[in-house]
Amino acid sequence: MENEESIDLGRFIQIMLERKKVVGGIIAGCTIVAMGAALVMPKQYESTALVQTRSVGKDISGLSSMASMLGISIGGGGSGSASPTNYIELMKSRHVLEPVIDSLEWPDEKHKPSAAGFAKSNLDIKNIKQTNLITVIAKGRTPEEAQKISQGVVDNFLAMQTDMNQQTQSLLVKFLNERIETAKKESDDAAQKLATFSREHQIYSPDDQAKEALEQLSAFDKAISEMQVKQKSSQAQYDVATQKLGEQKAGTRKYSINDNSTVQSIRSSIVDKEVELVGLKQKLTDKHPEVIATQRQLNELHNSLENEVNAIVSSNAATINAAQMTLLQNQAVAEAEREAAVASESAIKAQKERKEQEIGKLPDDMMKFLQLKSDAEIKQKIYMSLVQQCEQDKIQEAMQSMDIQVIDSANLPDEDKPAGPRKKIITAVGFVIGCLISFGYGLVCYKREEA
Repeated sequence: MENEESIDLGRFIQIMLERKKVVGGIIAGCTIVAMGAALVMPKQYESTALVQTRSVGKDISGLSSMASMLGISIGGGGSGSASPTNYIELMKSRHVLEPVIDSLEWPDEKHKPSAAGFAKSNLDIKNIKQTNLITVIAKGRTPEEAQKISQGVVDNFLAMQTDMNQQTQSLLVKFLNERIETAKKESDDAAQKLATFSREHQIYSPDDQAKEALEQLSAFDKAISEMQVKQKSSQAQYDVATQKLGEQKAGTRKYSINDNSTVQSIRSSIVDKEVELVGLKQKLTDKHPEVIATQRQLNELHNSLENEVNAIVSSNAATINAAQMTLLQNQAVAEAEREAAVASESAIKAQKERKEQEIGKLPDDMMKFLQLKSDAEIKQKIYMSLVQQCEQDKIQEAMQSMDIQVIDSANLPDEDKPAGPRKKIITAVGFVIGCLISFGYGLVCYKREEA
């Protein structure tokens, strides 16, 4: 067993007292040096701004009232992009910080920091826990510089958000407009075919039996048009995400999301629930409790599909940045929703064909008339729904960056109350260092005496 070396504490204290002038000098010297350093260090000021994150689509500046008058529903977007963590990382981006750095005075270009270095030394951006509030604390050599940095970060970030939102919404409106033109042509063609057939066969108003059949098929027609609108809308959203991803446009396909067993199961449930809802709407109104309950279950399934797809993308693309992750998730969700709409449309069409076979005893001319009328109504509903959605997206574009709201602008710090250097703390640190050096000095003296 190794012998442990012990220290005679009483003798050690006695040695320290015998050399109290040296010990006191060391402690006093370190304390004075630290105090002097604190006095000569340049002053540092802090300016704080407070912003609040929020979901796009709330009642802002009367836009909800405008949308209501147009018959448009504006929903809040609860995507991952609205995470305070994402916003904090974006505030530290080169796009936001480089204009702020360029606006400040530097001795020369060599001393100008990078965006990452500037964020580390001059910014403290944090999310207040359990809230959607973000504080932007900027450090500067003067009160004016601190305020300029803090306000510059907020202003540049808001400008970037405005530009990004406008670009995204403009792209979506562009893609929807392309689909609206196609839908308009298809609707006009279908209406022309119906008018021509009616004129040639002298059928303008179906009899009671045909009217009953038409009413039975109307629920199928409405559901089919809704599924086609969902496909076109999801495709437009997919195209937007794909274009913004650039070279990574095929990124989500490598995750085989649509081949995932859980996604397939949820999609099958959505198809079954869509068919069930169509059946209920043939005999019940939209306000019937059973219809409302089924619609709610369908909405929950769509939410489950979105959450599952987002989880798959997150687990497979954990190393990419937050902005790219959001685009990949949007792309994947749009693709999954489109596939679900395609499958639902096929199932509903199959149900409609069975219903048409049941009423196949009608005269051929009447059946042809009903088919043309059904096709014309579907095409018209698709066109009107796309126009309505396009108007909604134009209103969203007008709302710009309203998912961020400035609560408190950057304040101007009091020149007589700098945030740094913290003289008392620095002096206390010097005192502690002096004590540690003195202890080491005493220990060396003790060892020499023992030797």
